[in-house]
Amino acid sequence: MAETAKLMLPLLEAAQAQKHVTVNEALVRLDAAAHLSLLSISTATPPGFAAEGDVYGVPTGAVNDWAGQAGRLAVYSNGGWQFMDAATGWRAWVVDEAAAALFDDGDWLVGGVSISSNGAGQLARVIEVDHAILAGATSATAAIIPSGAIVLGVTGRVLTSITGAATSWRLGIAGGSDDRYGSGIGLSAGSWMRGVTGTPQAYYAETALTLTGEGGDFAGGAVRLAVHLTELSLPRA
Repeated sequence: MAETAKLMLPLLEAAQAQKHVTVNEALVRLDAAAHLSLLSISTATPPGFAAEGDVYGVPTGAVNDWAGQAGRLAVYSNGGWQFMDAATGWRAWVVDEAAAALFDDGDWLVGGVSISSNGAGQLARVIEVDHAILAGATSATAAIIPSGAIVLGVTGRVLTSITGAATSWRLGIAGGSDDRYGSGIGLSAGSWMRGVTGTPQAYYAETALTLTGEGGDFAGGAVRLAVHLTELSLPRA
């Protein structure tokens, strides 16, 4: 069956019977591709239940109904899966990662901003974590800054009022600058901080953020922190 050049939508044949079947299939593919939203690009097993119009990016190693379809789009329609090819440069929103992605050479680059003809990419991401503050003079997050990242800044908000003897707090890196991303930050729920790195800071190992109490120790509380960063991906061989 003849198809359109870009979206590979099926075309009607001359004097074709059951024209609605072909037209409906073309509309399903168009509906899936326009303003593309992928529920996941890492799910390798087709879900046991899917809603009409659900779209996934099929990863390497996919099984069952998706076996052999890596790098393609799986669209759930009329009780089964249809498959489409994405083209280099397509962009999509990846729902389970809450991030935009750029398609190149059969793969989705989450946070992709630009890419060379051989796949070297610039990625922009925001990594967000909710951190429960432990009692003590300091409280460190998990190592949320990835190795090789260039951090532009960190933003945050107090989710649950910070308790203890501390009169304020600062945010930074243990063993380095413990106020790199701010100091004198408020304790009450809703307080916020926006720490911009004066010169974009490169990190060569996975790194945690450290909260330090000012004027006393922490007793408890919770904050939401977001690391705004850029990463570089390698060109293909």
